Order: sequence, then C-alpha cells, then structure tokens
Amino acid sequence: MTYASLKPVSEAFVQRKRLIFVRVAAVLAVLLLFVTKPALSEGSNGHEALEFFGFCMVLVCVAGRLWSILYVGGKKNEELVSMGPFSMSQNPLYFFSTVGAVGIGLLYGSLVAAAALGVASFFIFRVTARKEAEYLLGKFGPAYTAYIKATPRFWPNPLLYRDNDELQFSTRALKRTFYDGLYFLAIFPAIELIEYLRHTGLLFPAFITLY
Repeated sequence: MTYASLKPVSEAFVQRKRLIFVRVAAVLAVLLLFVTKPALSEGSNGHEALEFFGFCMVLVCVAGRLWSILYVGGKKNEELVSMGPFSMSQNPLYFFSTVGAVGIGLLYGSLVAAAALGVASFFIFRVTARKEAEYLLGKFGPAYTAYIKATPRFWPNPLLYRDNDELQFSTRALKRTFYDGLYFLAIFPAIELIEYLRHTGLLFPAFITLY
C-alpha cells in the first residue's frame, strides 16, 4: 500500500512520541548488559573492531539527526520539507536513528544485538512514518503525493540530493535534538563501566552469551 492511498487524519502526529522508543531502547539495552555478555572477550581484536564500527555509526546517527533537524526543525507539519537530507529520503531522522541503534549493538560487541536493535528500530519507525504520512497527505495533498513518488521512503539515495541557497532553522529544535542524541552517546560509557565492573569481579557473572 502506498501513502497516496492512505486517508488523512484530523490532527498532527505528535512527533516527540518517536523518541519514546529511543529512550526505552537505551534503558533496556543497559539493563540487558547485566545479564548478558558478548561472545568476543573485551580487548580482543574482534571486540575492539566491533566497538570501533559501532562508535562510528553512533556518531553518524547523532550528526545525521542534527543535519536533518536543521531543515525540518520547527517546520515539520507546517510546510513540506523536501531539500537537504529530505531530498534523499522521506524519513532521514528515522534512518539515522536506526543506524544509531545498530551502532549500539556493535558497541556491545554483539552482531546479534546489532541486528535485533536494527530490525526493531526499522519496523517501529516504519509504523511511525506511516502515521506521519497520513497527516502530511491530508495537509499537502498532490504536492506530498508527488514528493513520495520521487523520494525513497527510508533508504537515502544520494543521487537525488538537492539543496537551497539559504537555510533557516530553529535553534531550539537543534538543541533538543542534540540532547536526544546524548541517549545514543551515553550507551558507550555505560557499556564500558559494566564491562569493567564484571572484569574486576564487582558484578555478578552474565547468564547469557550474545554472538
């Protein structure tokens, strides 16, 4: 089913709700650390490589979300934004958030955790995107229909990139997005602390091994 076939809704989707998943996932990820351990031991080449790639993906997530909010902050649901990252993907904020979720799993040193978080993020943000699309279709009509036909729903296509000569953005939205990004960055020291406590014997052994 395409977005063009969806019926418009009467009021705007509350966008802050999309962050509930990010925050809940961050808390659950930390709690999961207390009962699981990665198959690759801390300090091994494989573990360090996964941590490095995971940290890079989290940085890409935070930078991408900030870049996206420069274009849409304070304007979403008020005007149709189709420049910058929104020219490559209908939902760049969700794409970068999913990248961050995968990165968190890699930070832990587990491919299974990375895949699980990535898949869960993809499907949850997909549902959220459909709800937003219902509202935008009702508000912008044919203009939005043309936009979604020309722009990938999730995976960015860099060949479609286009931009404005001038850019106006909301400093309040940018600041809020930066603070939201700290949820991703805070996972790394939490993982390192728990691994240290377990290594020193101050924390009980893990029950489950994640590959």
